[in-house]
Amino acid sequence: MVEETMRDFFLFLSKNKAMTKAAKKYGHQFGAKRFVAGESIEEAVRTIKNLNAEGLPVTIDYLGEFVDSVEEAKHMADNCIEAIHAIGREHLDSQMSLKLTSMGLDISDEVVLNNMRRILDAATEENVFVTIDMEDYERCGKTLDVFKQLKSEYENIGTVIQAYLYRTEKDVEELDAYNPNLRLVKGAYKESVEVAFPVKADVDENFKKIIRMHLLNGNYTAIATHDDAIIEYTKALVKEHDIPLDRFEFQMLYGIRIDRQRELAAEGYKMRIYVPYGTDWYGYFMRRLAERPANVAFVAKGIIKK
Repeated sequence: MVEETMRDFFLFLSKNKAMTKAAKKYGHQFGAKRFVAGESIEEAVRTIKNLNAEGLPVTIDYLGEFVDSVEEAKHMADNCIEAIHAIGREHLDSQMSLKLTSMGLDISDEVVLNNMRRILDAATEENVFVTIDMEDYERCGKTLDVFKQLKSEYENIGTVIQAYLYRTEKDVEELDAYNPNLRLVKGAYKESVEVAFPVKADVDENFKKIIRMHLLNGNYTAIATHDDAIIEYTKALVKEHDIPLDRFEFQMLYGIRIDRQRELAAEGYKMRIYVPYGTDWYGYFMRRLAERPANVAFVAKGIIKK
């Protein structure tokens, strides 16, 4: 009960625009540096090089939320393009992740598609794969519509599917026609029981179901989880069906379960690290605190030491 209350509290804070603006002003305070690789692409590049040296590929995310102007959406896209060229220039083993709201999804279809095409043109030039992150339920359908449109134009694009939504199984079935590269996750937003499973056990079972569906469909699958039960389920599934190691990967967040990340890589699995950077870190940071009480304890220790 306490854990659920804490989760709701941090998810509420994650959507607070005033706190987001304050966080931009005061920088990476109170433990955010554990989960965010700096504010600039130069800082992110240093982190990526260190991870690559350990045999860990990454996907980077230039953080941004609450974009409500054409100019700001263009600025966000420009930063993504800068990051993509840095990946190519520095020969990094890295993909790019982004949120469509930061590209203008809430402004107009024209704005978001123009920005995404600029990004994907640069990504094609640098041979960089781009994943569209999934956001809240309100934007799920629209995000998938944009993905389908862009997938018909570009090969180097994937998206994310969230196991806690009732609609997810149908979405995986419909997306199979696109032979998509999908990142499968549990989901990190506060949603109504009308659209999402309220019980963790049901989310876990749906997660296993869509992992099985997507892998057996023969599509590339990224299983993004810190849950050992889901990891072991995936290992058993791929062994049972002789699924090649190059058809799937595990993904974890930068700064979380570091030892486990390295264990999986040492076992021969592709283990990709999600590395966010930028000044707009607040919403992302709050969702990380909401996900695991251990993250809150770590941050509290960091504050006490200051």
